Formats: sequence, structure tokens, C-alpha cells
Amino acid sequence: MTFVVGENCIKCKHTDCVEVCPVDCFYEGPNFLVIHPDECIDCALCEPECPAEAIFSEDELPEGQEVFLELNAELAEEWPNITEMKPAPPDSEEWNNVPGKLEHLER
Repeated sequence: MTFVVGENCIKCKHTDCVEVCPVDCFYEGPNFLVIHPDECIDCALCEPECPAEAIFSEDELPEGQEVFLELNAELAEEWPNITEMKPAPPDSEEWNNVPGKLEHLER
């Protein structure tokens, strides 16, 4: 099993989760983070660290966000690994809990 970064991370992209990951399985895109499913050890340390509450166990993905399981796997193969916390985007709080953010995902 793996953890999955869901829709609310788009344009919020807090990196608090990256700091606690013991296996460095986070990958960074322009406005979103993903978890590599083959590297995640299901330790659950990242989930409570996410200020946007955008990380879920794959079997607890909210309804309608199932596509993010596949997106995390796909984009983790394309994006660079991130291992250190970075500042969140300046407008991240404005985007927190905005529905329908998938259209804003930058690849």
C-alpha cells in the first residue's frame, strides 16, 4: 500500500511532509508534490504533517480523487526528487480547500 498526494496540494504545495519522509519518496512538480508508490513504505509520517490535509492512504482517497493514485505514480517517474522543505507558494493559503483544482495542475 502507498500514500497518495491528492487534489488539495495543487497550488498549495507545502513541503512539510518531505522533511519527515524516511525514504525520500516525494517528487516535486511546478505546483504539486507526488509520492512514488514503489518507494513509499506506508509509514504514515507524512499524512499528519500536511497543512493542506492533502495526503491520504490509497484506500482512504476521497471519492472522486481516485485519479490521483495513477497521477502520483506517473509524475513520480518524470519529476525530480525533493528531500528538503521549501517555502510554500506565497498564495498557497488562498488556494487551500478550493475545489476543482485538477485543471490547474502544471506538469
